[in-house]
Amino acid sequence: MQETTIQKKAVDVPDPVVDVLEEGAFHKVMLVFHVPAQWPAWVMVLLAAFVSGMLGMAWWQLATDLRLGMVVTAVMFIFLLSDMLLLKSLPRQQISFGPWQSQAAALAVPRLLVAFAAGLLTVWLDSRWGFGLFLAAELLGTAALLWGAIIEPFRLQMNELMIYSDRLPSGTKPIRLLHITDLHVERLTQREENVLALAKKTKPDLILITGDYVNLSYNRDPKTLAQVRQLLLRLSAVAEVYATLGSPPVDLRETVVPVFDDLPVTLMRQAWQDVEFDDGRHLILLGMDCTHHLPTDEAQLHHLVKDAPHNAPQVLLYHSPELMPEAMEYGLDLYLCGHTHGGQVRLPVIGPILTSSQLGRQFAMGLYKYGRTHLYVSRGVGLEGLSAPRVRFLCPPEITLVTLYGKE
Repeated sequence: MQETTIQKKAVDVPDPVVDVLEEGAFHKVMLVFHVPAQWPAWVMVLLAAFVSGMLGMAWWQLATDLRLGMVVTAVMFIFLLSDMLLLKSLPRQQISFGPWQSQAAALAVPRLLVAFAAGLLTVWLDSRWGFGLFLAAELLGTAALLWGAIIEPFRLQMNELMIYSDRLPSGTKPIRLLHITDLHVERLTQREENVLALAKKTKPDLILITGDYVNLSYNRDPKTLAQVRQLLLRLSAVAEVYATLGSPPVDLRETVVPVFDDLPVTLMRQAWQDVEFDDGRHLILLGMDCTHHLPTDEAQLHHLVKDAPHNAPQVLLYHSPELMPEAMEYGLDLYLCGHTHGGQVRLPVIGPILTSSQLGRQFAMGLYKYGRTHLYVSRGVGLEGLSAPRVRFLCPPEITLVTLYGKE
């Protein structure tokens, strides 16, 4: 149990005119690939047959072998059709609920590019070697899809870290903070049940959530919003919950903010709060909406830090790692965020392909320490939506238990 002293400060900073994420190239590409979402299955099958035939013709010309071109056409069509059948089955398996057509279209691109590259190799290599490389690469792609779509998204991990602050008296009982982010709920599944089970097991002092509660394809869906509310209510029975909003295109303010009405959850929007525990320890939480418009959000943070007390550990709750340079400058103790999903798809040696952060790969995932400021970028729990891949690869979901100690 703890008593809280609330102090909210209105910040007179205008909202950004442009939505940074919606104007970004990645979001526009997702919208392009989302176009097939309403196409019937027969159109998708015909399209798969057409692009497979075009690929086969390219192989025929490159390898000067009509029979090989026909075989490549058939094999490519089988792989594309198997992708569609797998993606279409995911809702029935209670795994993923987004439109399978846009996912199939997006996954077809790397398959076709790899197949064409293998065809180019037949100009220099024996055509049997080229075909063998093509077949091996496509089989590897299928194995990666099965792992990334069905298995890894449910391998929820609980990561633990210890943070020391000289603003917490030495020898006092540590404060246990459970950080959850990027839930991206479509429908409640075993993944959310695992989040609740781990939350109960850890017995945190506070639960801190840093946005993106809904899937981008379901952020206006009444059933999804009701299930998010149900999940937040169950989390609030574990410990006191403090939350901030995520990216504007995901956590639509007109649909997600009402989810918090009358919930025993504190939604922090440009506010600081002094959380005082019954044994005398206390913590300063700073919570902000995330707009991704850095001048706006930097100004909001400046006002919050200026107004908030500095006599206890300061913890910033903000959806993205993009304010880390400012957090370091202000000497905040702890900065918890998500947004990047750790890249969601990571390749050996290369790491994340994309992070959707304006700082790129600088703060992709995990713990970073600069001066007195500790930043933890969580890989998050769920998956984005629209045509973004509903897979995780070498990047399992996580929640994080941060134990805050007084510095010796």
